[in-house]
Amino acid sequence: MKSFFKIILSVFILSFATASFAETKDCFEKVNRTFFSFNKGLDKVIFKPIAKGYSYLPNIVKKGVRNVTSNINHTVTIPNHALQGNFKSFYNDTSRLIINSTVGLLGILDPASKLGFKKLEQEDYGQTLGFWGVGKGCYIMLPIFGPTTTRDFAGKIANTLLDPFYLTTVGDQTILDQNFGDSTFYVEKSFDTADFRSQNLKSFKTLEDNSLDLYSSVRSLYLQRRENLISNSSSSEDEWKDFK
Repeated sequence: MKSFFKIILSVFILSFATASFAETKDCFEKVNRTFFSFNKGLDKVIFKPIAKGYSYLPNIVKKGVRNVTSNINHTVTIPNHALQGNFKSFYNDTSRLIINSTVGLLGILDPASKLGFKKLEQEDYGQTLGFWGVGKGCYIMLPIFGPTTTRDFAGKIANTLLDPFYLTTVGDQTILDQNFGDSTFYVEKSFDTADFRSQNLKSFKTLEDNSLDLYSSVRSLYLQRRENLISNSSSSEDEWKDFK
């Protein structure tokens, strides 16, 4: 329990320290560009080849993976609906989680949609902090994990450490089942990442081919996408609706 409150306190101290920034500043641009180049190289030799291989899987398999990872992500989305006062969405996604985890065979199927519980945009702690008025702070490019801001980085920490799925598979494991728990969590995250990259193969290629400065384009795209999510103004027509 003490660890839980330390996590909460750390997240909020880091988040509210950014509140004074009205605009997102690229405070560490030189370092960010270095990490961006590193990520591009890593993507070229690892993530893109994996995504291409994944894209050849039968659609029914990819759909099942997408359903499972989406269902698991409800464990982060649901509490953030509550924290933002979106109780209609809270009810919708709680119903989806219960129905799809049981009747839907752990989320492989999506019977909840057929019952009228629509699939909504995911919510996270970074969005909740933005909803509460916390400033974005500085733009950051993380190695491997990609673009974020000071505020969203705090949210990323909470997304993991306050996620019931993480806590039940990794956070509170005994020595005997530690390896099983770790593998369950990280395998799910790996599939989620591979599916996201696979869905956006063409979009990334188009962006790369048409950008004079790819780093700046990714930064602008990420910040715009996050603003749309916080204001709930993104639409299903958004080409980059899955950009994280």
